[in-house]
Amino acid sequence: MSSIAFTNIATLVTNDVSAGEGELGILHNATLVVENGLISQISHARPSGVDSEVDCTSKTLLPGFVDSHSHLIFAGDRADEFAARSQGEKYTTGGIASTVRATRAATDSELRQNAQRLLNEALATGTTTMEIKSGYGLTEKDELRSLAIASEFTEETTLLAAHVIPEEFQSNPDDYVDLIINSIIPKSKAKWIDAFCDLGAFNPEQSEAILRAGIAVGMQARIHANQLSAGKGVGLAVSLDAASADHVSKSTKADIELLASSNTVATLLPGAEFSTHYEAGLGRRFIDAGATVAIASDCNPGSSYTTSIPFCIATAVSLLGFTVEEAVKAATLGGAQALRRTDIGQFSVGKRADLLLLNAPSYIHLAYRPGVNLLHSTYKSGRAVTSWQK
Repeated sequence: MSSIAFTNIATLVTNDVSAGEGELGILHNATLVVENGLISQISHARPSGVDSEVDCTSKTLLPGFVDSHSHLIFAGDRADEFAARSQGEKYTTGGIASTVRATRAATDSELRQNAQRLLNEALATGTTTMEIKSGYGLTEKDELRSLAIASEFTEETTLLAAHVIPEEFQSNPDDYVDLIINSIIPKSKAKWIDAFCDLGAFNPEQSEAILRAGIAVGMQARIHANQLSAGKGVGLAVSLDAASADHVSKSTKADIELLASSNTVATLLPGAEFSTHYEAGLGRRFIDAGATVAIASDCNPGSSYTTSIPFCIATAVSLLGFTVEEAVKAATLGGAQALRRTDIGQFSVGKRADLLLLNAPSYIHLAYRPGVNLLHSTYKSGRAVTSWQK
């Protein structure tokens, strides 16, 4: 057994409305004690008998960020594509093909090193849990090796062989769907099954067949939906009790109301909105309808090449209509709900002690000081960490 006490916490964000003030359950000048990787005490009392103590005077302690949507297994970059968008070109799914070519050509070591680099970036800005998708291999061999590498870093692995139709199957896309269902899914050990149900990717019928095939072998469903156009993806997500429908930028009022009445989390991706086709006030539409909302990085080389959840929080506030409190909750508890995790994203006795300590007296500074890394330290299961580990 080991124990650590965080004392004199200027602002403690618990995400437990019964524990403190407002929707974030705020406590001031509080103490949080961790024993053997789990939270054992939240109070205003002085701790006794602990192995070590961290003085959090003028600092903020909050749950580690939960990034429920990322694409970290890839090679190369698409900086030229980003520059072209700055000159007025619209984002389409076409650029993914260049990343597929680079990823297929990369060695396992190169893919692993790139993922480790990005995960260390994320850790350095407070992310403690990260979902990682495949989706840039698009062959049986490359999708399975992508998942194998992802599993070295996280339990939250997602099979996204249904990212786009690869170039070699453009004339017979249903054959690629058959390959996913009959060859890739049966050999996958991923926790999640995902499909990009949108214009230029997979139609609703193809997406449903792929998701159902994954569910049949024990995977849980999530979906890319309504990023580029309104469609049937949200309805499909809800009908399959998917954990999350992601992007959802072009969702209709009916889509939003459907999500609000369901167990499916609406995961918004501020980084993608920032770099592609920003939808003003997007977050308010979901929050005001009563939907459960998460925000995630969508880290990928084409449309959202960032690992910074603080950047996504600031973007959600300044561009998507979130309040600071809503954005912080979406990046912590919302992300946990999008992964159907109850052990993270919130501070209460018995929860896992994944947390981050900010060099700021309030969580508001996450949006108030955009682009500034305010992180003092990151803890996973109560241990200070500087390099990503599973």
